[in-house]
Amino acid sequence: MGKAGERLTKGAIHLLLLAWAVVSIFPLVWMLSTSLKEKNEIYTNKSLIPRNALNFGNYAEAWTAGGFSRYTWNSVLYSAVVVTGVVLVSTLAAYGISRLDMAGKKAIYLGMMATLMIPIPGAFISIYIVVSHLGLANTRIGYMLPMVATALPVSIFILKSFFDELSREIEEAAIIDGAASFRIYWSLLLPIARPAIATIVILNTLSVWNEFMLALVLFSETKLMPIQMGLSVFVGQYTTQYELLMAATSLMVLPVILVYIAMQKQFIAGITSGAIKG
Repeated sequence: MGKAGERLTKGAIHLLLLAWAVVSIFPLVWMLSTSLKEKNEIYTNKSLIPRNALNFGNYAEAWTAGGFSRYTWNSVLYSAVVVTGVVLVSTLAAYGISRLDMAGKKAIYLGMMATLMIPIPGAFISIYIVVSHLGLANTRIGYMLPMVATALPVSIFILKSFFDELSREIEEAAIIDGAASFRIYWSLLLPIARPAIATIVILNTLSVWNEFMLALVLFSETKLMPIQMGLSVFVGQYTTQYELLMAATSLMVLPVILVYIAMQKQFIAGITSGAIKG
């Protein structure tokens, strides 16, 4: 293929990527546009630019109406605790399976990977029975523990794949210096594994932040519900407050975007270095 053909191919790829980016970004632009419109504009103004002044009051009303702020703080708590628990347990488990000599570690790893074949909604009944028997139904801890457990197989898979690619000479040098297994894990491998850790932090933050069905199964008190429940406040049987719904959705999306922006370099490095390879 000549230079002209290569340029044509690159140009076509760039156009396709640009079209994909526009299609992906448009829903976000429409969401922001709708969140800044007056209520009477929603059905009359089809453009993305509000006719009147930008109505930032929708955000204040969405935050206070129906206790949306309470749902938001619930999800912040759930995300922080679950992601922290997943990172701690999965890094320890992946380090043990990948780097330590243990009897039966392959069987343990295969058993955890086998759970990936079970769809999460299909396990809701079992989860509810176990949580109820433990006396943790309708409690925050009873909601967070199953989410940690269901997130572990994928997280361990990502981290183990990362640890498997590391040279053992690094550990051998640390052992010669007198470092114990936990010291090697904490001071040596964890800093190196930051790209893989960033990958599981972003993936699990998205998962917990968007979770709704398990909360409906385990919670009977509205005050314990996550942020997804807050969106339903603005959807009625006969009418929907679209301006408030879009403002609330914008507020809901913001923390996830900030997490991604803060960790995007490590996330990309985790992908390109093989953190999610099989």
